[in-house]
Amino acid sequence: MKIIIRYICIAAILLASCSKSFLDENLQSSYAPQNTLFDSLGFEANITGVMSRVRAQYTTDDDQGLLGAMYLGTDVVINGQTTSAMFPYVNNETMNATDFAASIYWRWAYTTLNNINLLIRASEDPAITGTSPANKAYVGAEAKFYRAYVYNFLVTLWGRVPLTTTPVDAPKTDYTRAAVSDIDNLIVKDLQEATAILPKADKVRKSGRPSSGMCQQLLAEVYLRMNKPDLAEAAAQAVINSGAYQLVKARFGVKATAPGDYFNDMFIVGNQRYSQGNKESIWVVEQELNTPGGTSGLDQHRRMWVPFYAGIPNMLIVDSLGGRGIGRFRLSNWVLYQLYDQYDMRNSKYNIRRELRYNDPTKPKYGQLLTIADGDTVWRIAPYTTKHNYFNPADLNGYQTFKDITMMRLGETYLLLAEAQFKQGKLNDAATSINELRKRAYPDYPTHGQVTAADITLDFILDERTRELISEENRRMTLLRTGTLVNRVTNYLNKYNTQAGQPVTGLTQVATRKGLLPIPQSAIDLNTGAKLDQNDGY
Repeated sequence: MKIIIRYICIAAILLASCSKSFLDENLQSSYAPQNTLFDSLGFEANITGVMSRVRAQYTTDDDQGLLGAMYLGTDVVINGQTTSAMFPYVNNETMNATDFAASIYWRWAYTTLNNINLLIRASEDPAITGTSPANKAYVGAEAKFYRAYVYNFLVTLWGRVPLTTTPVDAPKTDYTRAAVSDIDNLIVKDLQEATAILPKADKVRKSGRPSSGMCQQLLAEVYLRMNKPDLAEAAAQAVINSGAYQLVKARFGVKATAPGDYFNDMFIVGNQRYSQGNKESIWVVEQELNTPGGTSGLDQHRRMWVPFYAGIPNMLIVDSLGGRGIGRFRLSNWVLYQLYDQYDMRNSKYNIRRELRYNDPTKPKYGQLLTIADGDTVWRIAPYTTKHNYFNPADLNGYQTFKDITMMRLGETYLLLAEAQFKQGKLNDAATSINELRKRAYPDYPTHGQVTAADITLDFILDERTRELISEENRRMTLLRTGTLVNRVTNYLNKYNTQAGQPVTGLTQVATRKGLLPIPQSAIDLNTGAKLDQNDGY
């Protein structure tokens, strides 16, 4: 009898499990932008989420060649490894619409934009009364800065792209590419509205949050890309004349008494933020070790720029050498041997490390200089910028990202200003702007370092950007914005593209494509409701 009852119970359970109502979801609670944007805590949580998404642009381990898209195939680096993720940006004839790095950046951009659009919609919704109109406007202005940043990234690298200003909360398969002018109009509008609301750097709500200076700096870059140099000059001057920022010209911070120089001081952990005394910093993506949410993914900057010296026997991973890098690429011979002169602080041993020595005290070669006989000179012992050095002895392999990422600083503002002045034929003014940087870079200025109007060309400005901003700027974006990518790798072969190890090939394809990246094939295939055009040459 007990057996019969047991079978009856089992049958009842099975029958119940087949019931449609049994399978219906009964969601008790959830945490998402759609149901949190009703009070000040919800707005703060969502802007924090947007900032986390922006940080993930360079701290994802999805593609180990991610930053290669920004540097390889340009004038400043050569390929350091035979990693397939790097090839399309060196051998351009192999690039196609399935390129992994381009697809990751595209997906990052549109995922981030959807989060931003949710926040902007809520900030403009009068029905949301759980927080003040002033708070909604403030957080909405922060979100508009980030939307402008993402769209500028997209339009610079891809040209015409889908334009969406409303959140997507249901499947959408009919995207089309908007005119660049329409996208630029939105970018400018967002930045102007955000500038009117956001405070200067010293008054932002929290360190690392958007300021009016960040908006004006981005606006200067956008106006230059739009070929409106007079407006770009005004935006750059607004940053400089705001009184919020100043060039670093003296030692400061956590290692002020250690060997080094003040240019290097700006990139040391503990010195990068405006709130840490670095008054040159305009925008820094902040990260923090041993803080919930303070670290993320893998920092592609360190992994790409710091050489793989750990792969050489008798070498220890240490802070003084930058922690564990894997040297995905190395500085080009033009950068290493032609770009700088001996008087330029930006070329000092503290800023570009040109030699490594065996550092394991238990080994016979301790203290001796590494030579070609002991390792290659591309990705193991190549000279490198020290801007991305950092190390946690509890994490030898460097899986935790905790160093801040410098996104904007006043040094670049002067270069944007010089470019805007050059485009208007104001060569004396452009020379004056660049000399502001050279007064800082050359300790014996004007004996060395001073430039005049006769020195000012677009090529000179691009060279100076490399001297000042190597590994900080996205070089591909700079060359695309200035319309010089094809020329810098095609017409200057003897200067930029002579690396025996890995010259840039497929230059015909670069010209046909105008340097633009491919629209991901996955996006085209999923867009069944309309035609999403591909860029030329793919």
